[in-house]
Amino acid sequence: MNKTGMLDDRIRKAANILCRSRVSLALTGAGISVESGIPDFRSPGGLWERYDIMEYASISAFQRHPEKVWTMLGEMYHTIADARPNPAHIGLGRLEEMGHLHTVITQNIDNLHQEGGNKNVIEYHGNFKTLSCLACGSGYRMEDVCSQMPPKCRCRQVLKPDVIFFGESIPPEALTDSYELAAACTALLVIGTSAEVMPANTIPGVAKQAGASIIEINLQRTHLTDSVTDLFLPGKAGEVVPQLVAAVEEDTADS
Repeated sequence: MNKTGMLDDRIRKAANILCRSRVSLALTGAGISVESGIPDFRSPGGLWERYDIMEYASISAFQRHPEKVWTMLGEMYHTIADARPNPAHIGLGRLEEMGHLHTVITQNIDNLHQEGGNKNVIEYHGNFKTLSCLACGSGYRMEDVCSQMPPKCRCRQVLKPDVIFFGESIPPEALTDSYELAAACTALLVIGTSAEVMPANTIPGVAKQAGASIIEINLQRTHLTDSVTDLFLPGKAGEVVPQLVAAVEEDTADS
């Protein structure tokens, strides 16, 4: 059997797993949004190579020099603002619509899962499409205040995007909800993440220990592939996920 045939066979097996799963989750990382034009910030030439994290991405830096931090945030904003959901995001939205995906747990801040149709999204690192004032607590949509950089509150303080800066904690409810779901799920899709960043990288292990089937979709093999993954579907998320959705639809129609 050639590589294409092997992948097709694995996709059919993955679809069968999803169709018979009581609770299915997806864990996503930067790789799922690369095809939407958002580069991995940790990749060579990415933001974290060009900007010192402690000077531009820590909460203490923002509190001291918010205007300086916005020189980096402004670049991030223009990248995210132009991005649109790709077929992988739309495919996950379709799986949720069909009842074969309960929740997406994402490390991304781009809001593309919601724009792609997912309603149940747990965001570990927050969302760049909204902002808050640390002084008075007012909240804003990015699109309403992005005409000025840095965006400011009515009280004239510089606004902070609702993302988790270095030095801040992941929202406790995000952790609690994701671990409870991982311990109860029967299938987990791992898409576009090398699963090397805590605490999201612990989710596959929790799900595996609970007896879930782990389906991994990545361009390259990761440390998960030979440890917890049951089915490895190599390729771009924007190509593999739509094939998986089509197989789920076919499986559903046949049952």
